[in-house]
Amino acid sequence: MRALLTIAVLLGLLGASAGVALWAWQEIGEVEMSGHGVAALALGAVVTFALGAGLMALVFFSNRRGFDDRAHRPDDRPARPSQPDARTSDQPGRPER
Repeated sequence: MRALLTIAVLLGLLGASAGVALWAWQEIGEVEMSGHGVAALALGAVVTFALGAGLMALVFFSNRRGFDDRAHRPDDRPARPSQPDARTSDQPGRPER
């Protein structure tokens, strides 16, 4: 029942947004666009689509290779020592003798 309600709400939102888009398209009326404007619009759409597709490909690649696994395990964080380690020197960047 909950899934059916969710689908109905989403379809309602889709219909409302399509209605607003149709209304806005009709209100604009007859708009002249030069060849440069059409080319810029097409290029912008293609670049935006390519960027989205490339980022989604990186997400899937990262997930399949396991690069995201470490981010989901809270026990991988290194423990903070309460006292300085005796093997380290007092001065950073200088080895102990």
